[in-house]
Amino acid sequence: MNLHEFLAPAAETARRSGPRDKIVMSSRVRLARNVRNVAFPGWAKKPERVKVFERLRAAVEALPVMAEGFSESMENVSALDKQILVERHLISREHAAKGAGSGLVLSRDASFSVMINEEDHLRMQAIKPGFQFREAWAALDAVDTDLSGKLDYAFSPELGFLTACPTNVGTGIRVSAMLHLPGLVLHEQINPIIQSVNKLGLAVRGLYGEGTEALGNVFQVSNQMTLGESEVMILARLEKVVSQLLEHEENARAVLVEKKPKLLLNQIGRAYGVLANAHSVSSKEAMNLLSLLRLGIDLALFPGVGRELNDELFLLIQPAHLQQSRAEKLTGDERDLLRADLLRERLKSVRRPLDQPPALPPGDTLDIEPKA
Repeated sequence: MNLHEFLAPAAETARRSGPRDKIVMSSRVRLARNVRNVAFPGWAKKPERVKVFERLRAAVEALPVMAEGFSESMENVSALDKQILVERHLISREHAAKGAGSGLVLSRDASFSVMINEEDHLRMQAIKPGFQFREAWAALDAVDTDLSGKLDYAFSPELGFLTACPTNVGTGIRVSAMLHLPGLVLHEQINPIIQSVNKLGLAVRGLYGEGTEALGNVFQVSNQMTLGESEVMILARLEKVVSQLLEHEENARAVLVEKKPKLLLNQIGRAYGVLANAHSVSSKEAMNLLSLLRLGIDLALFPGVGRELNDELFLLIQPAHLQQSRAEKLTGDERDLLRADLLRERLKSVRRPLDQPPALPPGDTLDIEPKA
């Protein structure tokens, strides 16, 4: 199956909306599962991995949610397509390096993806737009229940589900939110906020997870441990923390509008100026500038411009998505030129931002001190 024909266009993906998606871009719940009496993928030899892959692939493909889905062995997915899947957060960077004996099954709407033989035999995830932890968990739990009737999971009465990484032992659940936090970054409150979140036993990572930068002022917040807490407890804790982060970001934006309007307008105006006029721009610079443009859209500084345009561009300017549009392989410099051409073309109808931010809605609070 052709992945390019299967995946929804970036414009359609950008139009998907959910609760509080101005700040919470997406909610993800992931489960790690393994088959009893079978070596973990990292310990298994190739023939065993291939055998396990075929067995698990058939079970996952048979799920009702995977009807008309995409299913393929990683050895048959091109390097470019793997990177596109990473940029869309449908597989991990680690899984993109896999070959024979590993694979992917993806639902028609891409809200479910199952990586087979990544670090564990199964890495299942459900993704929802906006702040929808419980909805994502309910959907994934139903899939897990269905699979558990077909597969004999590796499970210990004392420890719970057994996984390749000790931090996943127990429930095997990872709950994460992708948050757009430019207000906290501009107001120089992001570091104390991150420290407060870390003290609560949660992890704050960059756009593509562990070991990556927070490009575009996008941060992933997730639980670190899965042992000793139920799924409901973990979900509730993440919901509470993300709700607090939402409040902090909203307050930071309110402070910028009221106390530092010139700083805010300068940052957004410069971002618009470069994006709409540059002839060469790197991926990192473009993503950071688009973050400021998104902030300007959220603050009504670009009347008539919807956030979906910005979110579509945020995806299209990434390296693999740019390369997809060209038959020949592009160098980094060539991608920088093409990226700038794309941005100028798509933003030529977007007028410069307003010269002053709109008035604050009644009742906005200005206290952004980190809370315990």
